[in-house]
Amino acid sequence: MILAGTELGSGQPVALLHGLFGAAANFGTVQKRLAERHRVISLDLRNHGASPHAPYMSYPAMAEDVLETLRARNALPCALIGHSMGGKVAMAAALEAPGAIARLMVADIAPVTYPPVFRAYAQAMSAMRLSADLTRVAADQALSAAVESPAIRAFLLQNLRFGSTPGWRIGLDAIAAGLHVLEGWPELDENAYLGPALFVSGARSDYIQPEHRPIIRAMFPAARFAVLKNAGHWLHADNPEGFLSLVDSFVS
Repeated sequence: MILAGTELGSGQPVALLHGLFGAAANFGTVQKRLAERHRVISLDLRNHGASPHAPYMSYPAMAEDVLETLRARNALPCALIGHSMGGKVAMAAALEAPGAIARLMVADIAPVTYPPVFRAYAQAMSAMRLSADLTRVAADQALSAAVESPAIRAFLLQNLRFGSTPGWRIGLDAIAAGLHVLEGWPELDENAYLGPALFVSGARSDYIQPEHRPIIRAMFPAARFAVLKNAGHWLHADNPEGFLSLVDSFVS
C-alpha cells in the first residue's frame, strides 16, 4: 500500500511515523526543523490521516506499507523514527528489512504487549452520534466519560469531520477491530537489527520499563536509551525542543 505523506527538505532521508489515532501532521514542527538539513518524509499510516483504509491492522503489514512507500519515493535507506504505534511499525520495518534502515529511533514504546487502554476511546468514538448539527463542544462532551484528558479528546477529535456530512476520516472500524493486535507485538524475535538504535522514553511515562531493556537488546543489540525530561508519552508535544535536540543529534 502506498501511504500519503508530506515531504520537506533535501539530503539524507528521514522518515517519521505517528502513533495511534494520529497523523503525519503531528510531527509538523519536528519535520520543518529537521528539513533544514535533511529530506524529511512524514507518513500517514494505513487507516490514518489521508492514507488508504484497509480492513485489518498488523505490524508486518504496516511495516511493508512504509517500506513500499519509501521505496517508491527513492528514500531508502533512511533514518526511521516512530512514536508509540509508529515506533512498533518502525521496529518491525527494521527487523524485516535491516538494510533499508540506516538508523532507528523509537519514541516511548517497547516491543511488548500493553494493556487495552485505547479500547474505551475507540468505543466512545464509534458510539458518537454523527449528525449535521454536531458541534465540537458536543463531540468533546460525548467523549468525556471515556477520555478524561481534554488534551487527548482534542487529539482524537482532529480525526472527526464536521459539517453537513460528518464522519471519521480514519478507518475507525478497522482500527477498533485491530486494537488487540496493535496492543501486542508480532513474532519477530528471530530477527535482529544490528544498526544504530535509540529508544527514547518520557520521564513521566511508564511505557518503557527497565525490564523491557533486555527484550529490546535481544532484537536491537546496538540499542541505546535516553530519557526526555519534562515529557510524558507524547514527548514530541510535551518537550518539542528537547525531542528535536535528541532527533537532530541522532540522525546527524
